[in-house]
Amino acid sequence: MSIEIKVPALPESVADATVVTWHKKPGDLVSRDELLVEVETDKVVLEVPAPADGVMGNILQDEGAVVTAADVLGTISEGKAAESAEQEKTESKAEAEPAKTKPVSDSEPQTSPAVRKLLAENNLEAKQISGTGKNGRILKEDVLAYLDSSAGKSTPEEEPKKQAAQAATPTPAVEVSSGDRPQKRVPMTRIRARISQRLLEATQTTAMLTTFNEVDMKPFIDFRNQYKDSFLKQHGIKLGFMSIFVKAAAEALRRFPDINASIDGNDVVYHGFCDIGVAVSTDDGLVVPILRDAEHMSIADVEKNVASYAEKARSKKLSLEEMTGGTFTITNGGVFGSMMSTPILNPPQSAILGMHATQERAVVVNGEIVIRPMMYIALSYDHRIVDGKGAVSFLKTIKEFVEDPARMLFDV
Repeated sequence: MSIEIKVPALPESVADATVVTWHKKPGDLVSRDELLVEVETDKVVLEVPAPADGVMGNILQDEGAVVTAADVLGTISEGKAAESAEQEKTESKAEAEPAKTKPVSDSEPQTSPAVRKLLAENNLEAKQISGTGKNGRILKEDVLAYLDSSAGKSTPEEEPKKQAAQAATPTPAVEVSSGDRPQKRVPMTRIRARISQRLLEATQTTAMLTTFNEVDMKPFIDFRNQYKDSFLKQHGIKLGFMSIFVKAAAEALRRFPDINASIDGNDVVYHGFCDIGVAVSTDDGLVVPILRDAEHMSIADVEKNVASYAEKARSKKLSLEEMTGGTFTITNGGVFGSMMSTPILNPPQSAILGMHATQERAVVVNGEIVIRPMMYIALSYDHRIVDGKGAVSFLKTIKEFVEDPARMLFDV
C-alpha cells in the first residue's frame, strides 16, 4: 500500500513553501514519525515526518521546489512491500558486513550500520546519544547533532575523525567563479528574504527615531554575583542580563502604554499585556520568539524560556505560534561586541529596545572619576504614536530599574 507524504497545513498569512532538504532517498527504510523532509516558509522551517513505517518511494517534489499546503511531496510503501525491502536489505547487509561485526545487545539503543560506523569513527557509544527515531532509535542526524553540540566536542586526538565524518555529510553546491577575484552567487532563503522585506517595510512605513542612554551595570553585577550560585542551585539555570531587562521593560511598559501600543489602520491598539519578543540570532537570520505575559514571569521563568527558545531557534525547532505576535521587542547586540546601534522596529510594534556590550569606562559618580562597567542602551520608536518625552522617560525608567532592581519590588 502506498501512502502519500503531504505538505502540512500552512498559516493563513503564508501562501507557499520551499522544499529545503530531503533526509531520505527512494528505497530507504523509514520509521513512523522519522524526519523525511524539511520545507521552509518565509517565517519558519517545518519538518515533515513519516506517516507510517515503510520504504521511501518516489520523491515528487525535489529540493528547491515551491509547494502549497496539502501538495504531495512523495510516497511511502508500507505492508508487504516494506517487509520485502527490509528482508532484502538485511540479507544484503549480512553478505557485505565482515564476520567480526560487534553484535548489538538488546539493552543498547537501536542503530543502523551507518550510525554504528559513525559512532565508531568518533569513538562514541550509542548510550551517549538521545535517539529521536521510533522507540528511541538513533538516527544519523542525532549523531551529527551530538557532534555539533558542546557535549560532542572532540579531543585533539579525535578531531581528524570528526572532520572526516562531517566531510561525508553532503553540503549544498555553490558555484564559485575562477580567477584572482572569485565570486559566488546563492539564492536567499525564504526566511532571509522575509527578514529583508520586513526591515525595508519598517524603514519605509514608520516614522522611526532612536534615543539613547547608558546604564551603570555595577549594582546589578554585584547583585548577580551575590546570588548567582544559589540561583543556579535553586532553578537550574544561570542568572544573566536579559532577564533583568525583560522585567524592567515589562514594568516600564505598564507605566508607558504608548510604548506597548501598535497602529492598526487609523486606530491605535493599546495592549493590556506584555508579550515581549527576544531577538535570537541563527544561521538563517534573526528570529524573535515571544515571552507571553512577561509581566507575570519571574526572573527564573524568563531565563528558562529565553534559553529554551535560543536552543529551539538554532536547531530550527521553533513553531510559528512561538514567533507570532508580540507587543515589544528586545535585541542584544552586545553578545557580538556591539557598542552602540539603532535597532529597527518590528512592525506593528511601536518600539524596540537595544542592549549593547558592557565595558569598563571612566565616569563621574558623586563628583569623582571612577571606573564602572557601563552599557549603552537604545530605544527606537515610531514617532507617529510615541512622543519624544515618553520615549526618553521610558528609557530612563529602564535605566533606573536595572541600576536599582529594588525599585521594581517597591514599585517606585
